[in-house]
Amino acid sequence: MQFAIAHTSWIGLVRIISIFGAAALAGYTIAIRIVIFVILPSWGLSNAAATLVGQNLGAGHPERAEKAVWRTGLYNVMFLGAVGLVFIFFPEPIVQLFTKDPAVVSLGAACLRIISYGNLGYAYFMVMMQAFNGAGDTITPTIVNFFGFWLLEIPLAYWLAIPLKMHSNGAFAAIAIAESSMAAVSAILFRQGRWKKQKI
Repeated sequence: MQFAIAHTSWIGLVRIISIFGAAALAGYTIAIRIVIFVILPSWGLSNAAATLVGQNLGAGHPERAEKAVWRTGLYNVMFLGAVGLVFIFFPEPIVQLFTKDPAVVSLGAACLRIISYGNLGYAYFMVMMQAFNGAGDTITPTIVNFFGFWLLEIPLAYWLAIPLKMHSNGAFAAIAIAESSMAAVSAILFRQGRWKKQKI
């Protein structure tokens, strides 16, 4: 359900972005493909956090599990933060590796740059979600995903893009805002420590 909620939300974003033409949709598609490829190491770190939580809770060391998650989150922030800086300052040359269409390059670069502003939040969000899963708490990530992707990101993307006339940039901004918001909520829920009482 977690992955279904997250991935189907992209369909909603595609529908909104498609309103602004083929170039906007192409730019978004290229940018997202680049992001998905580059964050693969972050998925590895997040899965490591899940393993560390499960092992330490099983060994009766919840404090060590919590420390491992915060440290893994920091490493992920360092990695995605560095990636984000590259995408923020040099998005055009990266997008030009995949297309030479000036309109697509411009929109793809804008997407890459705007989404990267949410990289620090997304780095922690990924780790926190997997940490909950590693503790046996699959409900919390599912709820956070539902509220973050479907009740925040999609309506916000529509509102910024159409009523506020930010066009495709509004949809891109909604991604960064939603990811940062979900990271903040996840950190609060994680700090509350209810996951430590889950039965694995």
